[in-house]
Amino acid sequence: MSQPIIPRIGIATDVHAFDTDLDRPLMLACLHWPGEIGLVGHSDADVAAHVACDALFSAAGIGDLGTHFGTGRPEFDGASGERLLREAVRLTAEAGYTIGNIAIQIIGQKPRFGARAAEACQVMSDIVGAPVAVSATTTDHLGFTGRNEGLAAIATALVYSS
Repeated sequence: MSQPIIPRIGIATDVHAFDTDLDRPLMLACLHWPGEIGLVGHSDADVAAHVACDALFSAAGIGDLGTHFGTGRPEFDGASGERLLREAVRLTAEAGYTIGNIAIQIIGQKPRFGARAAEACQVMSDIVGAPVAVSATTTDHLGFTGRNEGLAAIATALVYSS
């Protein structure tokens, strides 16, 4: 009799402030958002990509974003969210797990996400090799995201032993 497949679930959050450099591009959900101000970070500060990585690491039990891509790792200075997500997928597989899916919710007043939600889901799913659902919400102008000071994201990832 075969062993049942026991899924593992990871959760994560990520937060980045909007940059004071108005020329810094916004990268969000592995997409460039022309005309929007970018986020401050060691890498491109893509909160959706970062939170997806952290949720995978949590589910696989292999540390967190800082463990793998922290500021002490100069090779990831300025790295794209796509690069980090591809590496997180590789590390998850190396740890013996297959990705079932990832769900991400971005929290902020801007950019208006709905028009590009399907594109974001497709791009991130292609990178991960599994379904990635990306949605967005506001905080009705409450808190730092409501004051347009930055963006936050929450994610859940499901993995199972390969």
